[in-house]
Amino acid sequence: MQKILVANRGEIALRVMRSAREMGIKTVAVYSDADRDALHVRYADEAVHIGPAPSNQSYLVGSKIIAACIKTGAQGIHPGYGFLSENAAFAKQVREAGLILIGPSPEAMEVMGNKLSAKAAALKYNIPMVPGTDEAITNVAEAKLRAIEVGFPILIKAAAGGGGKGMRIVDAAADFEEQMQLAVSEATSAFGDGSVFIERYVSSPRHIEIQVLGDTHGNIVHLFERDCSVQRRHQKVIEEAPSKVLTPAIRSQMGKCAVDVARSVNYTGAGTVEFIMDDDLNFYFLEMNTRLQVEHPVTELITGIDLVKEQINIARGLPLSFKQEDLQIRGHAMELRVYAEDPANNFLPDIGTLQTYITPKGPGVRVDDGFEQGMEIPIYYDPMIAKLITYGKDRGEAIERMIRAIDEYQITGITTTLGFGKFVMQHEAFTSGNFDTHFVKKYFSPEVLQTTNEDEARIAVILMERLLNEKKATVATTATAETSNWVKNRNKL
Repeated sequence: MQKILVANRGEIALRVMRSAREMGIKTVAVYSDADRDALHVRYADEAVHIGPAPSNQSYLVGSKIIAACIKTGAQGIHPGYGFLSENAAFAKQVREAGLILIGPSPEAMEVMGNKLSAKAAALKYNIPMVPGTDEAITNVAEAKLRAIEVGFPILIKAAAGGGGKGMRIVDAAADFEEQMQLAVSEATSAFGDGSVFIERYVSSPRHIEIQVLGDTHGNIVHLFERDCSVQRRHQKVIEEAPSKVLTPAIRSQMGKCAVDVARSVNYTGAGTVEFIMDDDLNFYFLEMNTRLQVEHPVTELITGIDLVKEQINIARGLPLSFKQEDLQIRGHAMELRVYAEDPANNFLPDIGTLQTYITPKGPGVRVDDGFEQGMEIPIYYDPMIAKLITYGKDRGEAIERMIRAIDEYQITGITTTLGFGKFVMQHEAFTSGNFDTHFVKKYFSPEVLQTTNEDEARIAVILMERLLNEKKATVATTATAETSNWVKNRNKL
């Protein structure tokens, strides 16, 4: 492949294009009306307009993406994450058009895109599963009996779901039928598929995921874990690698399980196998994401592997450039998703203009973004502005650098998650590693940020008073000096 089209926007489009440029590969950007002046459009070698701002009229229209690819002579398509990245039907269209999708096969996407078929594939390799049902519920009475057998609380989950949709926690048998109906209704509305199943509810889980890579020669490796337990609305906000709680033995076990899950569908490309872990460090298969993850930079930093370059080379038919035994964990990395959201208002998205936008710099700081000062945050897409990533020789240094980077990051015009990120980095539960996916519910409240803002304002006032006093002292000294004999005599010379 000498030219690829990046079927995405914003920071991930730029991130893919930069690796492609280092490989000597030309890139094609696609853009909607809202992204006409976006950075990824300016950076690419070519750009093709694909429609109005709403994603269902532009970035989600597979035929427009393929037409742009054919028009520009691009041989491959990198889908990034989101949009069409896990759409098996689109993957088939790409293949039928004689083009290469830089990702897994449509068949692998199809199996792993449904939680029930993914569980069935993983069970071939005896991967640990949360006790529950292995098939979609067709008989509510039988499912209720199974729930009683598993033990309450239980979780009803949509087979085609994600992001917390079609999910219900049931604490007692008396509530089972009502919650089942609600879950089915929500799953049907959100995914067009009302299939649900049940699992025992793990009350204080850690969210641990394993990065995998597979080539077309049968080689599959894992690149260790990421801990993604700090979440809001069942979606990640902070990720780190490696996890503070994993022992080398558990890491090895989870890595092997992740490789086996990938092997169950002859996986090629980059993927992530997700697990939940209970208080006793027992882990259970959750799902597989058949794409590059938002949080992939933390894995890149601790392994030294450019995952996008590996994706492209795998799509070219090349074998992996390393073996499992070549990989080591070096240092520690943190990632904060900088969202245009208001943490003090239940993390509701915010829109507006980036009146000030100055990114942090210095040792161990990486910013993956797609904006610059003066640009608007559009209402049509995910509200993520940037990914702020820090790296250190150990977890403590990575945290310290994240705090410093957050302080240096200047954004005005919209509300962001920067303040929330600093709160997390300084919280004892996080620094000690004693936290789970309920971190926000347990420890965070809007008043925390309000107190922090008041403290910062008080400090700013003190500093301003000090500067004014120093300025007055300087002016007085200057006035005195200008009336001195030394000054008078100097002026005569």
